[in-house]
Amino acid sequence: MAELLIYGSYGYNGRLMSEEAFDRGMEPILAGRDGGALSEQANELGLESRRFGLSEPAAVAEELDDVDCVLNCAGPFSNTADELVEACIRSRTDYVDITGEIPVIERVGRRSEEAEEAGITLLPAAGLSSVPMDCLAAHLVERLPEATHLALGAETFRPPSVGSITTLLEGLEDGGAVRNEGRLEYVPAGWKSRRIDFGRGERPAVTMPLGDVSTSYYTTGVPNVETYVFAPPPTRLLLRAHRFVAPLLAAEPVRETLKGVAQVAREGPSKRARERGSSYFWGEARTEDGERAVSRLRMSDPYVVTGACALAVTERVLDGETAPGYRTPAGEFGPGFVLGIDEAEGFLDEETS
Repeated sequence: MAELLIYGSYGYNGRLMSEEAFDRGMEPILAGRDGGALSEQANELGLESRRFGLSEPAAVAEELDDVDCVLNCAGPFSNTADELVEACIRSRTDYVDITGEIPVIERVGRRSEEAEEAGITLLPAAGLSSVPMDCLAAHLVERLPEATHLALGAETFRPPSVGSITTLLEGLEDGGAVRNEGRLEYVPAGWKSRRIDFGRGERPAVTMPLGDVSTSYYTTGVPNVETYVFAPPPTRLLLRAHRFVAPLLAAEPVRETLKGVAQVAREGPSKRARERGSSYFWGEARTEDGERAVSRLRMSDPYVVTGACALAVTERVLDGETAPGYRTPAGEFGPGFVLGIDEAEGFLDEETS
């Protein structure tokens, strides 16, 4: 097996993926900034580790000289992706990450030509929700090729980990985002609401800036994309208040304090909780003439899905199954890719109307 390096291997998602990769017979190099956490994890798994920060691209590129692929699990990815992508281009190393941050995906996409020249693949957003919903979007467009609008949504039953909370705090000032006639358009948080049947009856949902606003657009070419999440009443109230409290919460002292609280309050769900978790995905394609197609997908716990998707993508990259340049999951592997992951059910379709 070609050489894999997992950056941020000791974070919650990184640890899950490192352990799963090890169980699959891979021997990833563990990497990150925290020497203590890294040493402890490396000793536990019996794997090689490398401690390095990302402030000097040339030095990072040297760390990757003998590596075939980097799997970046170190969020917020706004703090790590640009630096690692730069180092990967310099060292001719493939790059995969699990970001859901729209600005990060867009910036990685803009480096596609450089990646092609270097002969490497850049494949961000290889986790939840992007792999399931990207494949769902591609499936819907196969059903309705003339689609001009996509609405995609997720219903999960899992509080966020420390990394997810930190990423959320980093993006507090951005509000929401949609794709409008091919252009990325920033809108208020919770901009739209609707009732969606994710697979368990209709539930209240609001727009949320998920990475699929970017990935599904590049995969399908559909120019109008909105992404939704299940939102019980307290969540909707918080989102409506976002425009008023975001400037306060985004202030550096307040944000750093909240990050500290997050570190103390929550690391992530237990193995038993992950085994019992579930996630539901929904998509709707529409044409200008009002023709409509709806499909759904059910998978297991969000953290299980993220790990399974990211490693499935990484294994294909390592096996040389991807073309150079910026790529999306469904764009590279097709809509059926997700069905081979995590015992996912087949796409549950409604009749086109």
